[in-house]
Amino acid sequence: MNSAAQDQLDVFIRQLHHLSPNSVKAYQRDIAYLKTYCDEQSVDHWRDLDGRRLRGFIAWRHRQGVSGRSLQRNLSAIRRLYRYLLKEGKVINNPAEGITAPKSPRKLPKVLDVDQTVQLVEIKDDDPLATRDRAILELFYSSGLRLSELTGLNIQHLDVSDRLITVTGKGNKTRVLPVGKQALVAIKNWLAIRNEFAKSDEQALFVSQRGSRISTRSIQSRLKEWAIKQGLPSHVHPHILRHSFASHLLESSGDLRAIQELLGHADISTTQVYTHLDYQHLAQVYDKAHPRARKKQD
Repeated sequence: MNSAAQDQLDVFIRQLHHLSPNSVKAYQRDIAYLKTYCDEQSVDHWRDLDGRRLRGFIAWRHRQGVSGRSLQRNLSAIRRLYRYLLKEGKVINNPAEGITAPKSPRKLPKVLDVDQTVQLVEIKDDDPLATRDRAILELFYSSGLRLSELTGLNIQHLDVSDRLITVTGKGNKTRVLPVGKQALVAIKNWLAIRNEFAKSDEQALFVSQRGSRISTRSIQSRLKEWAIKQGLPSHVHPHILRHSFASHLLESSGDLRAIQELLGHADISTTQVYTHLDYQHLAQVYDKAHPRARKKQD
């Protein structure tokens, strides 16, 4: 593409400054794929990209083995770029409107069963870092937090008397969540020794050995270590505790709307994936228990 098209792209990326750095990088990456395709197709201006060529781009990416979910994200970035170009009068239409990506098979999230989850979070170790880590794991499972939500917590976000915690999720939306009894006990144990680590002006609820806010990478690493120590698979990651929280709660309550609110999902369809897990569990129970479902023994 020519220099004018590149300049327009650069301005578009700069006006995304209100998004997180990771989101901005994702937009840059997605549109870079389109730009590469346009260069191969001798498309010099953004206004020259039409629906036919854009479908060709999606097909090109699909042949490379890119998943439907990633292609949907590509299209979302392209739609946003063209909405900006339309607003600025650089193009006369948005070629991404009405184009859909191939659907990928829905992957069910991996979860731990209740016994495995208890086995993981019940760390019996008096070491200060173990005390911190138990509080982290208990809170993950108690309240279904995302990793970024947990690392972003400050002390003032915790209401011990009412057993509530205020978290900031996607889109800077806040929600107030209940904190379970076991998680609250673990957090209190951590708060009793937190000042041994935290810098005097540090507001983060969970801190590293250096006294500053604990990083997402550190939590991922510590969870992997604890999974091995507690006798679980080494590929356990923080989001498994969020998935387990949702799955176990749905199994007990059946209240999908409440779980949507607790997880901070904008769309109920995102939460509905857990109903598939629940049905899967019920099918397994049926296959094992129902007289007409069991295979005859030889």
